[in-house]
Amino acid sequence: MRLLIVEDELKVSQFLQKGFEEELFSVDTAEDGDKGLFMALTESYDVIILDLMLPKKNGVEVLKELRKEKNTPVLVLTAKGQLENKVEVLNIGADDYLTKPFALAECIARVRSLLRRAQMDKPTNVLTADTLELDQIQHVVRRDDQVIDLTVKEFKLLEYLLRNKNTVLTRSAIIEHIWEITFDTGTNVLDVYMTRLRKKVDDDYDVKLIHTIRGVGYILKDDEE
Repeated sequence: MRLLIVEDELKVSQFLQKGFEEELFSVDTAEDGDKGLFMALTESYDVIILDLMLPKKNGVEVLKELRKEKNTPVLVLTAKGQLENKVEVLNIGADDYLTKPFALAECIARVRSLLRRAQMDKPTNVLTADTLELDQIQHVVRRDDQVIDLTVKEFKLLEYLLRNKNTVLTRSAIIEHIWEITFDTGTNVLDVYMTRLRKKVDDDYDVKLIHTIRGVGYILKDDEE
């Protein structure tokens, strides 16, 4: 699952990012309203956590402009606890509301609740290829009904490949998405993780799903397509 956190308080942003990454979410952050709105409109997110008190463009403005183009679930964070503030953001288009300070466990639970609601409008929360299944909500991976134990980074890597099934992904795109660092031609971190992932996902099966495109990157190819 991919999450965007729009929060200008660095400690709060880092606290949330660490907590959600431990829950196997892929997390992007933005420190002001302009950047947050740009990312929300140009990227694909499953949920957005949006603070109201933001520099450059406040959360209410961000939410209004976002709702003109997208229906991405939004959980609003604010230090304001007054009823009128809650009613305002819900009327504008927020899906839920959480007042600071809050417990991380409650925030995660509210995000998962939004994900479940969003999935009601979709056929499934499970990404598949051949007999491989990845449950984005439960964070469980199976092939031929056998559970595959993956690390956090391996799970994110497989999820990214499945989200872009049958599409060639460049090495730089994968590294920047999974590790959030600029691509370095001297690093072999991707090769190491891809070898580990292939061993778990492909080695024991006749149909190989993950393929190397020499000089470019990788593709997860569904044999049925």
